[in-house]
Parts: sequence; structure tokens; C-alpha cells
Amino acid sequence: MAVSDLYSQAGVDVEAGDRAVELMKAAVGRTQGAEVLGGVGGFAGLWDASALRDYTRPLLATSTDGVGTKVALAQRLDIHDTIGIDLVGMVVDDIVVSGAKPLFMTDYIACGRLVPERIAAIVSGIARGCELTRTALVGGETAEHPGLLGPEEYDVAGAATGVVEAADVLGPDRVREGDVLLAMASSGLHSNGYSLVRHVLAGTGWELEAHVADLGRTLGEELLEPTRLYTAACLDLAASHEVHAYTHVTGGGLASNLARVLPAGLVAHVDRSSWQVPPIYSLLARGADSDLVALEGTLNLGVGMIAIVPPESVAGATAQLTRAGIPTWELGRVGVETPDDVTHHTLVTGTKGVRGGAVAMGGSYRTT
Repeated sequence: MAVSDLYSQAGVDVEAGDRAVELMKAAVGRTQGAEVLGGVGGFAGLWDASALRDYTRPLLATSTDGVGTKVALAQRLDIHDTIGIDLVGMVVDDIVVSGAKPLFMTDYIACGRLVPERIAAIVSGIARGCELTRTALVGGETAEHPGLLGPEEYDVAGAATGVVEAADVLGPDRVREGDVLLAMASSGLHSNGYSLVRHVLAGTGWELEAHVADLGRTLGEELLEPTRLYTAACLDLAASHEVHAYTHVTGGGLASNLARVLPAGLVAHVDRSSWQVPPIYSLLARGADSDLVALEGTLNLGVGMIAIVPPESVAGATAQLTRAGIPTWELGRVGVETPDDVTHHTLVTGTKGVRGGAVAMGGSYRTT
């Protein structure tokens, strides 16, 4: 008996893996420029670091993440070509927060049964996300785990590396009293809070295939909407306007992620009434027998990224982001923390182990 036949009896299809690689080659190739050496199938991806020789003091930035239990909905609906965009968003849009330009990315897919077309669809989404964020997809791994994952189950993860000039790093040390918070709209839930979503679905019995009038489409289509990618727009904005910091609104919601990029002693005052919360969030709040304030520590509620800019950058930055197709508005301002903030606002500080500034959530959410 051939070794491959024996392995197949154990539940691993080596030939299917090879077919998957062939199916994804074209999509991966479209992400690669002259800096990428070699091709798909090598033991390691090669990226020409001589491209960094013009930097005075290049700092490498790296990030890794997955897309959480959103993959469970993709599996239920048998739609797999968008989940990769979510993966790129969760990884690469974290890198740009520091002002870094993404250079290259790798991915990892674990599955219970390797279906070449399914794997190729997932990778096509990753490649599309890399194209949109100007990131080379230089390699990856697909692992078949029979017995550990069900035949239709899979999970995805990825890691990326970027670079930023040391003098151009964005973050808390640049933020000043009087700075303005510019909110960039999300495309939906992005890739956070899906354990709560699945809990609501289980409790209500809502069907993913059901059309929801308030959403204008099926619930499943809304929940699988890919993550909006901000990297290119944020890099372009920092190159043309003064930007002090960015924050990516992911797990933990708006306030906890915003607090991570504020210096101690300053507080960001967020006006909940400054935007209209999209219908999906009100729907989920009703399904959870709760309200939007209770969900703001889990879901992004319509805000996917925030730029912190000086007042003189507001008009130009807002116009540029809008031209890039990202609805943008003034979310609030940065001030010095006072006792009144503690008394009259929902104050968030000390998140993700960062002992920096605080976020004061005030006002009431507007809904349709």
C-alpha cells in the first residue's frame, strides 16, 4: 500500500491539498510585486528587504489574528469567498494603527476535510483583501485535521509584517488636548462579537436565510458582510494630513480600543448621538433583550476605525476619507480628565493591559 493511500485511510488527502494549491495560485500571484521572490509552494515566503534601504530607522510592525466564530456562519451558509477579507482586516488594519505600511502576510487554514474548491475560495478572499490593502500574500499553510474538526469545519488565522519610519510612528505620545476624533463607518459587525450573535440566533430561532425588511436583505447576508478595509485610506491620509493616532475598533468595542491610544490624563469624549446606528445592531439588541449601551463593549455599533487629528486637519481629512468611499464624521474631542467625567459619563480606561487615557461615553444613540 502506498504511503499516500495509508494517509488517506487516516483521513488526510494529500492530493486534494495539491489541487487546492493549484486553484489558488492565480489569486495569490496577483498580490505579489517585484519584492516577492519565488512562488507558491516553497517552504518559506521570500521578500526582498533591500526595499527598506531608503528608511533612516525602519521599525517592523507585526500582527496576528483570526476571524473568530464568524467562520461558523460562513460554514452554515456554505459561503467561503469573503471570510478571507475579514482575516486581512483583522490583521492588517491593526498594523496601520501605528502608521506602518503592510509588506507581506501569511495565512493558516485548519480543516476537518480538505475540499480544494472551498480552500481556494477562502484564499481568494485573503488575496482580495491583500490586494486592497497593498499587501503581498507570500505563503500559507492548509492543514487537514480529521477527528479534531468536523468534515465541514475549518478555522483561519494569519499574520502580517509592516514597516514604519521610527520618526513617523503614530500613537498616544502624539495625542493632545483639543484633538478631534474622526469616526470611519464600519461595513457591519466586521469580525467581532459573533459568539454573542450566535447566542442570539440560538435563543430567538431566527433563520439566516430569512429576509429582514429593516436590513433590506437576508440576515445571513448582513452577518457575512465582509470587514471594511481601512489600510490604504489611512496610509494615504497620514501622508497628506497631520494624524496623531488611529484606533481599530475590534474586540471590546469602541471605547476600550480608543482608550488604548490615549495618554494618561486625557479623556476622549464620545458623543453617541453623532451617528445613526445601523439597523442590525438594534435587531441584535432586541434579540438579546437588551439595549445598545449594553452592547457597546462587544460590537462596533457602526464605527470601524477612528482617526485622532488636530482641529486644522478635520475638514481635509473628512473630505479625503469620504472620497475614498468611507463615510466619516466628527465623533468627539479629546480633553483633560475631570471629576465631572467620572460622575456623569460611562468612563472606560485601563483596557487590554494599557494604563493610559480614558474614554467618556455620553449622549444617547440614534436609531432608525
